[in-house]
Amino acid sequence: MNERTREYLRGRFGDHYRRSDIALPPAASAREWGFIPFTAGPGTTMIRHKSLLDLGDLSAFLVDTCPRHVYFSAGQYDDPGTRPMEDKEWRGSDLVFDLDGDHLPNVDPEADTYAEMLSACKDALLRLLGFLHDDFGFDSEQLSVVFSGGRGYHVHVRTESVRTLGRDARREIVEYVLGAGIDDIDRLTRTETVAGMGRSTPAEKKTLKTDGGWGRRVHDRLVALTESVQTAEKAGAIEQLRAFDGIGEKGAAKLYETMTERPAEIIAGNLDAAGRYTPKLAQQLFEQAVAEDSVPIDEPVTTDVNRLIRLPGSLHGGSGLLVTPLDHEEIEAFDPFEDAVPSTFEDAEIRIETEQAVELGRIGEERDKIPAGNHTVQESVGVFLMARGRAEKAPE
Repeated sequence: MNERTREYLRGRFGDHYRRSDIALPPAASAREWGFIPFTAGPGTTMIRHKSLLDLGDLSAFLVDTCPRHVYFSAGQYDDPGTRPMEDKEWRGSDLVFDLDGDHLPNVDPEADTYAEMLSACKDALLRLLGFLHDDFGFDSEQLSVVFSGGRGYHVHVRTESVRTLGRDARREIVEYVLGAGIDDIDRLTRTETVAGMGRSTPAEKKTLKTDGGWGRRVHDRLVALTESVQTAEKAGAIEQLRAFDGIGEKGAAKLYETMTERPAEIIAGNLDAAGRYTPKLAQQLFEQAVAEDSVPIDEPVTTDVNRLIRLPGSLHGGSGLLVTPLDHEEIEAFDPFEDAVPSTFEDAEIRIETEQAVELGRIGEERDKIPAGNHTVQESVGVFLMARGRAEKAPE
């Protein structure tokens, strides 16, 4: 980024902040603040260990400083502006989740467009919210969802039940959402001793936990498979069951018999319903559930009680997009390339220079590929490309 581009962006970021009324996070004065200015050179300089008292009025600070990035801490402290960290006297922290589109297993940052990456990230966000609602019992009032302005989304959990959780407890939450550490279906079952059943000694009965969590996800798949088998021709159903590893002709026939003649046992989560084949099938359905339902959150963000996170309402210095807080009912329809474009950059056109052709994808109203050279573009597009290092501001 050359000096002309840097000063242009700095000035326009300042114009945005003059027009904005940015809300403070809860307990703002107990949090550490940090920012990255528009500095010369290829690197960036983080200025942190600031309290809100150090910054003064937030709106005035943003207008005067025009930072490239703005952050506040997940943690709350007695003395947030001091250093080192241990002298701040930690009180507790929000539970924060970070989803980055270019870190998702089904995204190729080299091949997928920015829009495709963010679409995949929204899918992951919805899965994460499912975990937080269904598995952990948080309601929408306790969850703050934010488009990061860059590669994905942040979710802040703010409730007394999580504030004082340490790193180890937060890591357990991460592992649960990732489906890590549950490598055996036995972890999702309950075992009880039952008498009779034609035996001279008591026997153990294994039942899948179906009331929630990963057990419910496996059970949902088991029930769906049973329903599919029931509606298929026998030959096709047998073939469908044989597609699972370790399920041969005999095992498929046993499962088919159970699913069509005694489906209530499957619906009840009975893992002994088809002998040794039911747990073998359930194990593979669990692995499928982890592959499809787990959420690849950024573990260091969630486990770090001192983490700095982007300020909603600020601008992301790597895209020029708005760090956008979202109501839960807005998430499905949210389009970052329309809804996170600052109004400051919507109405004007500017000249930019590009050394290489740029596959724009979609920002604002423009959806074209920009060839190398000097071009007039919508300002939101120009700011996006300049902030990402794909273009420079052309001389007037």
